[in-house]
Amino acid sequence: MEVHGLFHTAARAIQPRRPKTVSQWADEHRILSSKASTLPGKWLTARSPMLREPMDCMSASSPVREMVAVLPIQFGKSEIETNVIGYTMCEDPGPIMVVLPGEVSMNKFINQKLNPLLDETQACIDALTSTASRNSSNTRGFKDFAGGQLYMEHTGNAKRLKSTSARLVLVDEYDSVASSLPTGDDPDALLDGRNSAFPATSKRASVGTPEIKGLSRLEAKYEKSDQRQYHVPCPHCDHMHPLAWEAFHWAVGTDGRVTRAWCTCPECGADIEEHHKDRMVDRGEWVARFPERSIRGYRASFLYYRFALGPRWAEMAQVWVDAQGDIAAIKTFINDRRAEAWEDPAMRSVKQNAIAERAEPYRLRFAPAGVLVITAGVDTQDNRLAVQIVGWGRGMAFWVIDYIELMGDPADDAVWVSLTELLNKPIAHAWGATMRVEAVAIDMGGHRTEAVKDYARRRLVRRPMAIYGAKHNNAPVLGKGKLSDVDWRGRSDKRGVMIYQVGTVAIKHWLFGRLSTDSDREPDQRLTHFSDELEPSYFAGLVSETYDPRKNTFVKRRGARNEPLDTWDYAYAAAHHQELRLHRWTGADWQRAAERLQARATDPEPPVIAHVPAPANTPSEPLQKIDEPQPAPVARARPATRPAPLGLGRRW
Repeated sequence: MEVHGLFHTAARAIQPRRPKTVSQWADEHRILSSKASTLPGKWLTARSPMLREPMDCMSASSPVREMVAVLPIQFGKSEIETNVIGYTMCEDPGPIMVVLPGEVSMNKFINQKLNPLLDETQACIDALTSTASRNSSNTRGFKDFAGGQLYMEHTGNAKRLKSTSARLVLVDEYDSVASSLPTGDDPDALLDGRNSAFPATSKRASVGTPEIKGLSRLEAKYEKSDQRQYHVPCPHCDHMHPLAWEAFHWAVGTDGRVTRAWCTCPECGADIEEHHKDRMVDRGEWVARFPERSIRGYRASFLYYRFALGPRWAEMAQVWVDAQGDIAAIKTFINDRRAEAWEDPAMRSVKQNAIAERAEPYRLRFAPAGVLVITAGVDTQDNRLAVQIVGWGRGMAFWVIDYIELMGDPADDAVWVSLTELLNKPIAHAWGATMRVEAVAIDMGGHRTEAVKDYARRRLVRRPMAIYGAKHNNAPVLGKGKLSDVDWRGRSDKRGVMIYQVGTVAIKHWLFGRLSTDSDREPDQRLTHFSDELEPSYFAGLVSETYDPRKNTFVKRRGARNEPLDTWDYAYAAAHHQELRLHRWTGADWQRAAERLQARATDPEPPVIAHVPAPANTPSEPLQKIDEPQPAPVARARPATRPAPLGLGRRW
């Protein structure tokens, strides 16, 4: 027995250490101090399950080299850093550098986070005391522990930042760190140099809340990451989705106080009350938008606050309502609670005359050189069809190719004949080829729903879609298609018409963001292009709606006709057709489209000018190449007194 026990002791002494994750170490060793926690005592990752993955990707066994976390205040950002520090000291020792925006914030971190960790977590105490007899140089901002050293630095002392090497670099409030550098150095390059001595084992984490849109380094780094969001199951339909600001709603009483706050499911549209939140978060998971990217990125908002660990939804809604009219209060809420970068209203505003002044000298019904795919959007009114044709290029840059209103009641065939002819007519391209509309989205709202569905059912144009605007602000640009027709047994007819839900709020945010940022770009760098042949009323209609933050939706300005905006929205939705999905195209996809178009071109050398005047003898309909798909035969419009029937030969 004694020999057996001796061998057992020796085996335990030489066996490799079992690799732990940061969360496992914290659950086993971390003690929360009453000085900085509302729940002092043993740390439990299960209380904050959303922090598990951001912490664990900084473990020694994780292949992740760089992590960015965009999180609201009171969410546990400092706890992530504190647990990573303790884990590294005890399980994976090496030089650590923690960078903060200034001396005040550094001292606050030391007092509230670091010192309680080193004073009350026994594993960290053991790591420090193991070197105490040999090293008496430990100071407030420097700690020597077994196998490594801990440096606390701030941006007010750039010389110390440049002279310190560390295998692990933790940056707290990264936007403030970047803006506080007095030397004007690029913060990314500066911090990358700190762990260059450890090319194979270095790790870096940048956490905080973003500040100014366009200047936020944290936001820019998140955009380069795999962009993970926390998806939770709907308590009504189990659909996994992230909790988004667009899905957040509230009710205000007669006294101006918020009486109720809730979220809506983008799939079933049901109201999600706050009491479901903790159970949803427990069952949730981080989902990457771009899993192939090397930087690990996490983002969340106040909507994920746990009960007793953060303000309630109704409280947050009240703060937002009270902040209206106070720019500083709105900015603070957007930065600290929504964890989004603040955009100055002056940059966000889009005016009619400013867009009209940027109009370019190219003809309508003509595709400039950058256009590689064309889609269309149709708005249905009781006495007309408003049609907008939009060309798309690399990076989802767009050119408005035509906007026209076809007069006639959509309940009658004649206006649909005109629409068919318009959409099937070839469009001349600057390279000498011809193009066609690849998809069209037609609004089925209003009084002509059945007429729109009947037209989509006939498929007289390429990829027709019958669409309707989503009621919920968080709806995706283009929802899943749903069968609208039923057979004689009452079952869905798989050969019938599909209808699609369109998230117009998301589309308008995207459009107005592009219009705003394009105002300062040079003409050859713009992503939004308009012909100078468009009528002034078009530009007025394009910006006929404004965003109302109190209602969290877009509202129409008085006296403005919004058909130009609606039809553009629908053309953008058509670009998301499941057979196109232009928003997911890579550079190689756009390049292949350009090569196919050039192969069909009659001109071997495509012109480089934006505006190509029509030759004197150019036919109204350019000749087709032999290998180009031909349009389906369509009926020609007859006099208004006897409108021509479509396809099946019956009147609408």
